Amino acid sequence: MSETKAPPKAKAVRQRFRNEVVTEIVGYRLRRAQVQVFQEFNARFADYQLRPAEYSALALIAANPGSKQIEVANALGIKRANFVALINMLETRGLIDRRQPANDRRSHALFLTAEGESLMEKLDVAQAEFEAECVRKLGGPAAREQLMELLDRLIDSGG
Repeated sequence: MSETKAPPKAKAVRQRFRNEVVTEIVGYRLRRAQVQVFQEFNARFADYQLRPAEYSALALIAANPGSKQIEVANALGIKRANFVALINMLETRGLIDRRQPANDRRSHALFLTAEGESLMEKLDVAQAEFEAECVRKLGGPAAREQLMELLDRLIDSGG
């Protein structure tokens, strides 16, 4: 019985890495842009120990004192359970206060504390500077408006 050896396998020739299979996908580009913007946000807001969702919640509460938790959660697109954890953290830090409205014992109205208001003054300045840097990178206010319009089309399309 004679054994035959299999011919040696040819070495695979490595070709150029083709990342365009994902880089040309809108969702991929959006996610990469989001990651980059969030990384820059986190670096700029590190001294405040706030993530983007926490900043957004504070900004909405500042603009809408007495709003219900569910209203803020819906505006942010955050599930109720996750939002409760976020609000608990902001309350523990002394930045917000939850109060029961007299006419609705099942919900909580949200308010900034004096400490939260003081922090928001600083955050508003930091956010304005960050937004200005983003607008500069985009090429100016007209490019920002165009991007916002295009993003709204994706949002309004029903996701």
